[in-house]
Amino acid sequence: NETMMRGLHSYVQGSVEEGVVMKGPVSVGPGSVIRAGSYIEGPCCIGRDCRIGPHAYIRGSTSIGDDCHIGHCTEIKNSIIMSGTKIPHFNYLGDSVIGSTCNFGAGTKGANLRLDHANVRVCGKDTRKKKFGAVIGDNVQFGINCSINVGAMIGSNAQFAPNSFIEGCIGENAIIR
Repeated sequence: NETMMRGLHSYVQGSVEEGVVMKGPVSVGPGSVIRAGSYIEGPCCIGRDCRIGPHAYIRGSTSIGDDCHIGHCTEIKNSIIMSGTKIPHFNYLGDSVIGSTCNFGAGTKGANLRLDHANVRVCGKDTRKKKFGAVIGDNVQFGINCSINVGAMIGSNAQFAPNSFIEGCIGENAIIR
């Protein structure tokens, strides 16, 4: 994503409330609203009809699709968030790819660094990366306070109960209670 965004130019077609900080190239699509207290580092691309903040922190090399909600005290780093996904409050995601129409319960966090600083493995394969979060399919639903371990691969339509610890490869339509 970082490579793809190298030529991004800043433009704002939505509205940005007073008290928002944008550094580097940031594009904001039509109909999107960036609420007060949010801090956005470029390169960052925010689609149309998104709601960002208040007090969201979006770090560089992040792309957010159309009709997304990145809410209060949520931090997103170096990630791709597909259209219709809601990451509403007190969440963290780094170095991840998130499918469309997902919903993250309050307090859900995605780890992106192993404690031993070894390379992250996904489904048994070495990514050769020290930082790698999760790859999450479409329409995945997380209850509040879920923890997603580094290198998790989650299939579409999976559902996770509150306080779930999620790791490894989870197939499509999985229900974890």
